Amino acid sequence: MYRILICDDDKDIVNALKIYLSDADYEMTEAYNGREAVEKVRGEEIHLALLDIMMPEMDGIQATAKIREFSNIPIILLTAKSEDSDIILGLNVGADDYITKPFNPVEVAARVKSQLRRYFKLGGGTVASETLELGGIELNDRSKTVSVDGGPVSLTPTEFDILKLMMANPGKVFSPREIYREVWKEPAMGSENTVAVHIRHLREKIEIDPAEPRYIKVVFGRGYYI
Repeated sequence: MYRILICDDDKDIVNALKIYLSDADYEMTEAYNGREAVEKVRGEEIHLALLDIMMPEMDGIQATAKIREFSNIPIILLTAKSEDSDIILGLNVGADDYITKPFNPVEVAARVKSQLRRYFKLGGGTVASETLELGGIELNDRSKTVSVDGGPVSLTPTEFDILKLMMANPGKVFSPREIYREVWKEPAMGSENTVAVHIRHLREKIEIDPAEPRYIKVVFGRGYYI
């Protein structure tokens, strides 16, 4: 059974999300500010967190950054705003996805299911080999670990999935829409910014100089390849 953390300072929203997810095989726990959310993830077995951005004591973006210091669980941000700045900032500090209020119950359930699937299976059948090697990068699909030049690199589930997709298809150019469809397993609608942020974050972790990448290259107007 998967354990879901729902964190929002509005108890009505927490209760609504619990109802939306009640039909699935989930056990849910709640928190009402970012500090409580961090403590829950640190002290309990949590498999996915839904975090509101605007919260007292510690907001969802700060909480995400803190959680990323010790955990790679999927994090979905809840936001009442649609501004790109909020979304991009959240993705930059390690969030995997976001949902804009007011919620569509079907969308909430689908996104939670998608993130859990990737976290535990990370694309499963996409790559036959358990280990992929390219240059100084080694990706182990069984242990879900990545090393660069012999040193371990900590990736979020989404970053791992993007890297795995590209390493399984060296030289193939993927458009942002193709990456989104392959990794998120959803229609790619307005996905370019989301993918670009994850690519940038991935480069910061695996490249010696992200401004002059030796692995993840861009073909302007077409997409990315490794």
